[in-house]
Amino acid sequence: MSASSASQPEGATDPHPLSRTLLMMILEDRLSDRFVCELIWRRLGYELQEDRTWRAGLTTPAAWAEAFPQAPELIAERPASVRLTRSIPAEHKQLLKAQLGFAGYRISELVPRRTRRATAVSWLLADQAARGEVLPEQGPLPEPLVPPESPLQGHPGDPAVH
Repeated sequence: MSASSASQPEGATDPHPLSRTLLMMILEDRLSDRFVCELIWRRLGYELQEDRTWRAGLTTPAAWAEAFPQAPELIAERPASVRLTRSIPAEHKQLLKAQLGFAGYRISELVPRRTRRATAVSWLLADQAARGEVLPEQGPLPEPLVPPESPLQGHPGDPAVH
């Protein structure tokens, strides 16, 4: 299973194209876990339904669609995070360090929610590399959030981490 995803539909623009700045905002905990999940769900071919849930679409890789017909909480749920980690090809495992200069969190910052956010960024970088795209330095950004007081809790509305 590779990190490569379904492409955006022909002519569709990505509402949140990746950039170095955006990915650093994720690592700095300045975007919600939901926002991070939506970046990945879209790239995995999950589709937003009228009831505001995300469901596997025609372009969702079969392994993901079978395991998670409804888009999984990639940061809150360990099985989904493990699958995401395992789907990063070996040749792309060092992109966090190589492209972002990210050496990891300090020991005091190592909590499952933070390490899963780093996994999400690693997957996004691997997906982009698999498609042969270059990571721009900057791009459109959502409004940044103040990092949560407790990295265990996350932002308001983020699901609890299991």
